[in-house]
Amino acid sequence: METMTKTTVFHDRFFVAVSLCAVAVATAAANPVLAAGCNFEPQGEGRVGAIIDARSLRMDDGREVRLAGIETVATVGRADAASALSALVAGQSVTLRGETDAPDRYGRQPAFVFAESASASVQSLLLTQGAALVSGTVADAECAAELIAAESAARQARRGVWADAAVIKNAESAGDILTRIGQFTVVEGKVLSVRQAGAVTYVNFGRRWTRDFAVTISRRVSAAFEAAGIALKSLENKRIRVRGFVEARGGPRIEALRVGQIELVGGN
Repeated sequence: METMTKTTVFHDRFFVAVSLCAVAVATAAANPVLAAGCNFEPQGEGRVGAIIDARSLRMDDGREVRLAGIETVATVGRADAASALSALVAGQSVTLRGETDAPDRYGRQPAFVFAESASASVQSLLLTQGAALVSGTVADAECAAELIAAESAARQARRGVWADAAVIKNAESAGDILTRIGQFTVVEGKVLSVRQAGAVTYVNFGRRWTRDFAVTISRRVSAAFEAAGIALKSLENKRIRVRGFVEARGGPRIEALRVGQIELVGGN
């Protein structure tokens, strides 16, 4: 009973946060002086010299910046997505914000980018246009909720990538998901069972465990779900939306490395 209560409280708080942030994103677009949920400490500033791709840019001083918190939307078309980023920041002075300025393994600085005096991040603006998807990797709850709210606004309006209903894959269509191997993908469906095998928990969407779609969660990450008030076993019979990179391990798999990769859907 205590676990169910904690889970219910978390769900209620999560959806309230998302609703409030949806209002905040819409308001910020009309009033750029308002603060945004991803308004972290400054980690540098400068002028954008070039757009590398849909989620990366190069500053005039040579630094390469990777937009944190989002992934490229392949179905929009890389050229179109890069054009959306270019329209927002090309040649402009920007401020880089984040929890750390440590480079990723490719030497890029992951950051939230704020153009000129805008309060909403470039990431939020791209999501609102339907030119990107939330990665689910942001740890900060307020920032994560803001990004999800921006994506939800685009999905409801069917803007950008959301004009195609197939952008969200059906968890029951393992073959369709397998065509996305190595690509960032959003999958939605009802959880049939949650089973643990060794140090891995399997969130199963079908009975054929070696062929159907499943989400894998390591024991180390399971602790983060528990800390967030989510008992993994409670996901059984719930409809959820999962985002991440598709792998083939018998059937299609997405490994959940962050709590934000799994989202409860509808009236759960």
